[in-house]
Order: sequence, then structure tokens, then C-alpha cells
Amino acid sequence: MKKTILIIAASLIFVFNGFAQKQDSKDSRLQWFKNAKLGIFIHWGIYSVNGIDESWSFYNNLISYEDYMKQLNGFNAINYDPAKWAKLIAQSGAKYAVLTSKHHDGVALWDSKFSDLNTVKKTPAHRDLIKPLVDNLRKNNIKIGLYFSLLDWSNPNYPNFKRNEQRYKNDSTRWNKFVQFNFNQIAEIMDNYNPDLIWFDGDWEQSAERWHAKEIRELLLKKNKNVIINSRLRGYGDYATPEQGLPIHKPKDKYWELCMTMNDSWGYQGNDKNYKTPYQVIRIFADVISNGGNLLLDIGPKADGTIPVKQVNILKELGRWNRKHSRAIFNTKAGIPRDYFDGPTTLSEDGKTLYLFLTGKPNGPLMLKGITNKINNIWVVGSGIKLKHDIKMKAWWSKIPGLIFIDVPDYVLDKYITVIGIGLDGEIKLFDDTKK
Repeated sequence: MKKTILIIAASLIFVFNGFAQKQDSKDSRLQWFKNAKLGIFIHWGIYSVNGIDESWSFYNNLISYEDYMKQLNGFNAINYDPAKWAKLIAQSGAKYAVLTSKHHDGVALWDSKFSDLNTVKKTPAHRDLIKPLVDNLRKNNIKIGLYFSLLDWSNPNYPNFKRNEQRYKNDSTRWNKFVQFNFNQIAEIMDNYNPDLIWFDGDWEQSAERWHAKEIRELLLKKNKNVIINSRLRGYGDYATPEQGLPIHKPKDKYWELCMTMNDSWGYQGNDKNYKTPYQVIRIFADVISNGGNLLLDIGPKADGTIPVKQVNILKELGRWNRKHSRAIFNTKAGIPRDYFDGPTTLSEDGKTLYLFLTGKPNGPLMLKGITNKINNIWVVGSGIKLKHDIKMKAWWSKIPGLIFIDVPDYVLDKYITVIGIGLDGEIKLFDDTKK
């Protein structure tokens, strides 16, 4: 009996140690991602020629497939300046960028050996559009991400073509040909560009077994042991990717990223004027980092390679705000619950500095509650101006911390969102009145 118990205990220890090592490996790979906070998504493809929905416009029968593909002839990229793109992305404060290497329409932005449907062979651009951007992003110390659509509605061996229209239902020979094609192109972009991140999409149309998701993950990590993968690989990714919807509550996932457009469109659509203001983008960004996530903010360049003026302005305004408040944004962790402060917050990695994000002009002193630490100093991030504070309702006989009121004069307020730093005497400790 004792021998059996010892064997079981040893087995459990082995399993636990294996899990811990696996988690440590993941945490190590995702460390830069956790600290990055901001990435730029780039949806660029032939759909920018007519300014229509990327791939979905023909899938949903808004335009014929033939007319959609005529856009190949207008995709010239004559004003494409990857050095300028990389500089703008760096100015925004972003630490990584994700480019659509191939969307659901199957048009690759590189010279694929496995399909002629690419910008080198089929468009007036006549060149690989990924490599020059990758090279320039690396010069600016920006991590490289490549979006890749698992599904390919143009590939003759892929079963689905349009909504309610299939090429075939049960044909294992054709499906296996497509799986091999997918693996070939995934390996190709890994070999060509060695990205830091792979951003999959389209996984909803097939199961993990059909995609061979486990084997795809293994292939990626074999090519680059440090590569990280988004969640759209049927359970074989590293982090969650909510889309276009700001989470109300802090996600349960340790690592997550909100991907979001500047207007209502991913790719360039000239008719879409519904842009978010710089304030709105910054406000959303503050909420994201307050909950420990990243923002992947999208731009949609035109077919000639220019980035729309409104998008450029948003990136520059975001960049100015990020530079001013960088210490409260980058290399931080999720802040405190809203029960303690009515607004977004972040914490320094050591938990000894609390940052409060003021989302409007206060009508009086800010109120912070439930902080049991002694406060060493309070200042305006970006200017260093020290602020006065007062503590009310701190009874000597009670364990409940006093209410901290912080005076914030108008002249210290930022154009968009003001950030207040609070230095504590140690790692932050929050009072919990639900515990007796």
C-alpha cells in the first residue's frame, strides 16, 4: 500500500513539475508581449482598391468573386514607404505590429512558391510587400507579427467558397492537399521573415483536428522557439483576442489583447468616416491596460500604400500621450479594482507605485479608498508636479483605511487624460471589508 502511495505521489510531482516548466516557458515567451501594451494592426490588401470589405464582400455576395479579383489590377503600392510606416508606428508608442500576410481571399503579400495568387505575380506592385516592412520595423526595435488566414476561399481545394456555397463536402484527398498547402505557406512565412508573433484567423470553419492545429503549433515553435500565437488556433494559442468589444470586466485570461479599428472598417474604406477621436482611442487604451491587456489598434492603408490622414493623426496624438505617460503604461501590470478608485489604474511591476487615470475634469479632489499603505508622495506623471492630499475618516480604533482626497488643479490637466502617480511605502495592500 505504501509503495502504491509513493508511486502515485511521485507521479503527481512529475506532472506538476512538467506543468510548471511548461507555464514558465510560456511566461518567458510572452514577457515582451505582456509589457508591450500597444500594437498596430495593418489590414492591407486588394480590397483597398475599391474600398470594400476585405474578403467578406464576395463571400457575402455583395460583389461577384470575379469583380472582387479585378482589384488585383489596381493594387500598385506605388507610394508604399515601409520606412515611413515603421517610423509612424514607432512614434505611436507601439511595441509590435501585425501585418495581414494573407487574408481569407487568399491573396498573399509575398512571392509564395505554393500559389501564384500573390502581389508579386498578380498585381502591378510586382514585389514582396512584407520583407521591407519587417526590416524597417526591426530597425525601430518593433516586434514583428504576421496575420495568416487559416481558411482560403480562393483555393480550389478548400471546401467553402461563399456563404451557402461549397466546392465539396466530403473529399479527404482534396482536403489533405489543402492542409499541406496551408503548412507549406505557414512554413514559408516563418522561414522568410521569422516573426515574433503569428496572428491566425478563420479557425471557426474547421475543428482543431481538421486544421491539424496541434501540428501547426509544433511547426511554429520548431521554426522559432520564442514565437507566440494568438488564440485563433482552436485552443492551441497563447493569448486571448477579443475583437471590437471592450471587455466590461477584467478577462480571466492572463494574457489578452483587444483588436480594434479606428473607424468601423479593418481595411481602407473611403466612405467610412466614423472615426474615433484621439481621446476615445486613448480612453479605451487606458481601460485595456488597467485590466492587464494590450490594444492592437488597426490601420488600413490605401492601395497605393499611403496611410489616411485621419489615421496618421490618431497615431501621432496617441504617441504624444504615450511618451508623456510612458512610465504609467509600459512595463506595468493591471491596476486595482474600481471599488477603490472610480477610473482606470495601473501598477508598477513591483506594486509600489499606483497610477490613476483621470478620464475627465474633476469637480473637486479625487477620492481613493481602501489603501492601507503609507503614501510617500503624489505627483502628475509627465510633469513631476507634486500634489497635495488629505486623509479623512481614519479612526484610530478602526482597521478601515481613511479616504484619500487628492487636489488636482486645472493647470496640471492633460489635453486628453491626466495620469497621477502615487508612491507607496511598499507593495500595495488593499483593505477588503468582505473578510472578517
